[in-house]
Amino acid sequence: MNVLVDTCVWSLALRRSSPQDSPVVKELRELISEQRVVMLGPVRQEILSGIREETHFLRLMEHLRAFPDALLEQHDFESGAEFFNTCRRNGVQGSNTDFLMCAAAIRLNIPIFTTDADFLGYSRFIPLSLHTTRASCST
Repeated sequence: MNVLVDTCVWSLALRRSSPQDSPVVKELRELISEQRVVMLGPVRQEILSGIREETHFLRLMEHLRAFPDALLEQHDFESGAEFFNTCRRNGVQGSNTDFLMCAAAIRLNIPIFTTDADFLGYSRFIPLSLHTTRASCST
């Protein structure tokens, strides 16, 4: 099954100071080697935003092109807004990008791989599936 990878996971894996033996980084590497990674355009944009050096930006952009974007549909934007409203009514705040990601993942029936605890809050009110590291599954 494919997995939609959130910006925070990519950021952790791409940081020079990040421990490369972290369970999250290891899991992302496994998903990449299994060709199970799916990306959304807004996540791609978040990953590439703020890179100061043009050569680093271009190199990362080229590497990320190996990962297909899930195509967003009108329904995803409508569902994302509905999820935003549902969660907000229940006291849970989130970003438009987060809820768009949730909508696309639910439509595609794939889990989201994230380290952002906000998604646990969302999953209390919307039918969201979250991917966990294999290391955390065995404990």
